[in-house]
Amino acid sequence: MTSDHAPTVRDLMAFYLEAGVDCALETEPVDRLSAPEQPIAPPGEIAPAPLRKPPNPAVAAAPRAGIAPPPEIAIESAREAARTAPSLEALRALLDSFEGCALKFTASRLVFADGNPQARLMFVGEAPGRDEDIEGLPFVGRSGQLLNRMIAAIGLKRSDVYIANVIPWRPPGNRTPTPQETQICLPFIQRQIELVNPDVLVTLGNPSTQTLLPTREGIMKTRGKWFDYDTGTRTIRAMATFHPAYLLRSPSYKRMAWLDLRAIARTLEVKALEAAR
Repeated sequence: MTSDHAPTVRDLMAFYLEAGVDCALETEPVDRLSAPEQPIAPPGEIAPAPLRKPPNPAVAAAPRAGIAPPPEIAIESAREAARTAPSLEALRALLDSFEGCALKFTASRLVFADGNPQARLMFVGEAPGRDEDIEGLPFVGRSGQLLNRMIAAIGLKRSDVYIANVIPWRPPGNRTPTPQETQICLPFIQRQIELVNPDVLVTLGNPSTQTLLPTREGIMKTRGKWFDYDTGTRTIRAMATFHPAYLLRSPSYKRMAWLDLRAIARTLEVKALEAAR
């Protein structure tokens, strides 16, 4: 497929960022298709060793990525660590030091949560993107701006709710997390939900819904339905709705999301009345 015009530098940079290329390893481009010609030694003589380019000091000084343990060991380690966290602060510290998930070694920083730890409403997405990886907060890009408007539509502010992801580190190039990566991180988000203890839990999109709620159906069938989320000590009302990124791509589904938000708001009102009695 051809284009009517050559891509600009801005187009190329946008393409590289979307593909996950957000850092340079060399100060100058290298044409690896044109190898330098090597001198041919006369018969009986040894050819001189090929000249090598001096290593880039910045590259040489870059730290090696850590090596995560096998998934079954990492999952058990995550369960043990999450179980011991008495507070959200302790849970965050455990995640900071946890090295069982390889995503930690490719992400810029941990994206733990944002909002009110005592919130009655909690949103959980799948994983951070590029903007979240830079800021260290969930839902801060275009999806986050839409989520803020969704929250405002039911009379709340971002600071009134609690926002997190199943995966707290950005997958390289925004790829889909593997099942092993999801299972390794699952104990931490489960403990996070338990510690926040909201009245209503909202899963954003299919991956977080199928990870946290007892369903294997797609988001079209699960959205708008109520589920019971069992923390082990309490049952929380839970609903799935569309991920804001999906609504940006398919704005015709915003009406369905609005219906979901209205149902969530009504349930919060009922819970508030019950608590006031």
